[in-house]
Amino acid sequence: MSENLSKLFTTQFSDVLALKLQQTQSMLRGTVMEGFHVGKQASPIQYVGAIQMKTPAGRFAPIARQDVDFTRRWVTPVDKDSQQLIDTFDKLKTAIDPQSQETTAAAAAVAREWDDRIISAAFGTALLGDGNAPNAFTTETFSTASWQVASTFGSSAASGLTVAKMIEAKRILRKAQVPMDEPRTWITNSQGESDLLNQVQVVSTEFNDRPVLQDGQVSRFLGFNIKYSERLTSTSNVRQNMAYVKSGLYLGIWKDTENSITRAEWLTSLPYQIYTMMSCGSTRLEPGRLLQVLCADTSAAADVTP
Repeated sequence: MSENLSKLFTTQFSDVLALKLQQTQSMLRGTVMEGFHVGKQASPIQYVGAIQMKTPAGRFAPIARQDVDFTRRWVTPVDKDSQQLIDTFDKLKTAIDPQSQETTAAAAAVAREWDDRIISAAFGTALLGDGNAPNAFTTETFSTASWQVASTFGSSAASGLTVAKMIEAKRILRKAQVPMDEPRTWITNSQGESDLLNQVQVVSTEFNDRPVLQDGQVSRFLGFNIKYSERLTSTSNVRQNMAYVKSGLYLGIWKDTENSITRAEWLTSLPYQIYTMMSCGSTRLEPGRLLQVLCADTSAAADVTP
């Protein structure tokens, strides 16, 4: 009997169903301006230009008129959806109900999509004026001033995220007359966090009036609320960090997250359908309220897939 006991061996499977490692929450929502819209596109804000006081031309001279300039930004929606089917016959053959976790996976996908829309709009092409003129980040912003901190700033070669770069970003924002009482956000990634943790100006209380580290994480420094995203764009081992005030980016929402769980009655076994949909668009706003900070980074590419 003992020699044949192997025929009675069984295999046991866990009834625990968990998501694989992935970003499950939006890192950027709440740090930018938001609004709800309908229609094929929307203009979230119009800007009024500046004027300069002048000396009168002379006693009883005609008053010289000044005309301020107006600029408009546009945002257009991007529609996204997801369909997951759970076969009814398959459910009869397992003790695990995947419906809850599949719904959670869909919610995580939506959270990543919010961030992707904002990140792609930050330094992508923006639509300006009544003619919806496309403007690249370099064309639009470098025509008047530089809203970029170079990867080599403060060093002879490309460097990672440094205190010097953060100080320079703060200087540029002040130079551009950005209100200093407006919430400021810095988006970096795990490599950027590592760079900060290796700098004594950040971790030492001798350089700060109160501790910067919270549970080993740098969450605020030099007035910036620091958020971490692994979805930032990189080119040739240079990562595009984002430094901005809330009025520097805009997220337009045409359809917030909607989940619908129904029976797909047009398919065999009448499977359960988990249908998730959303529609949103994003744009950067006035130049100077958003800065591009380039940081050397040889870590893995952006986390564009779960």
